[in-house]
Amino acid sequence: MAVKTAIIGLGIMGRRMLEHMLPHEEFAPVAMWDPAPEACAEAQRLAPGVPLAASAEAAMAAADLVYLACPPVPRKAYALAAAAAGKAVFLEKPLGVDLGESEALVAALEASGVPAAVNFTQAAGEALANISDAASSGAMGEMAGVDMVVTYAAWPRAWQQAADWLRFRAEGGMTREVLSHFLFFTQRILGPLSVVWAQPSYPADPVLCETALLARLETVGGVPVSILASVGGAQPDRQEFTVKGSLASHRVSNFSDESVSRGGPFEPVSPAPADPRAVALRAQLDALALCVAGRPHPLATPREALDVQRLVEEMLRGSGR
Repeated sequence: MAVKTAIIGLGIMGRRMLEHMLPHEEFAPVAMWDPAPEACAEAQRLAPGVPLAASAEAAMAAADLVYLACPPVPRKAYALAAAAAGKAVFLEKPLGVDLGESEALVAALEASGVPAAVNFTQAAGEALANISDAASSGAMGEMAGVDMVVTYAAWPRAWQQAADWLRFRAEGGMTREVLSHFLFFTQRILGPLSVVWAQPSYPADPVLCETALLARLETVGGVPVSILASVGGAQPDRQEFTVKGSLASHRVSNFSDESVSRGGPFEPVSPAPADPRAVALRAQLDALALCVAGRPHPLATPREALDVQRLVEEMLRGSGR
């Protein structure tokens, strides 16, 4: 039977997941809630057959799985309430912004025994599987490092404008929202990372999020990870993640476009699908169905998400030289 699902938070991410859950045979959205009437109206246009609940608690009561697409700060309370009621939990990233709160959340989720995962969108994708296999098989040679390059004309991006919290330092910013994906990806391939140094830049208004980040991280064995992220200037979005080896290097652009170089130009590994986002979300939902059923799955665990959060928050504070 399809898993009865409640969606808490009906901004762009919540509506996107709702849209892709509706045709998926493993899921049945049965309730949804958001404090913003306009977000609720948008969601009802997408799914007129899914009831709007009077509260988050009422939405969760109707479901066996709770998907939390709300901002980070309220997410902990909803996750704990869902787990206490025996519901499976699927959380958006970042896991949180306060390390102590997130540590307590992870401990509680693990103690509850409910299925729980965090939505790092590349976890079930072909690119992560391909690069992991190439790295572990020796096909890439000796690992030489990872480069992350993220540049935007503006933050939040145009399609994110309705999620106003993304522009504030308290919960938002591209480091939490975008670079966290690449940090998760890197730790899956290379193992734990530590911050050697990090230099964030902030605007004059102290409530606004970072506009740039330069950082160097390293693996336990000293393999370097270099980060360059910036906002500003007339340019298209650039989201580029390169895992470098002595024999071959793999690059992932725009989260799923994988290419490989063996010293020459980067060449696509396979033709790009017509709708990469639909393919990625389908893979995530297939994996989520495994998670809810208690079967092995590739999704990020809450503890992996906590490890990423530690790196993110340390970089945002700035450290080292």
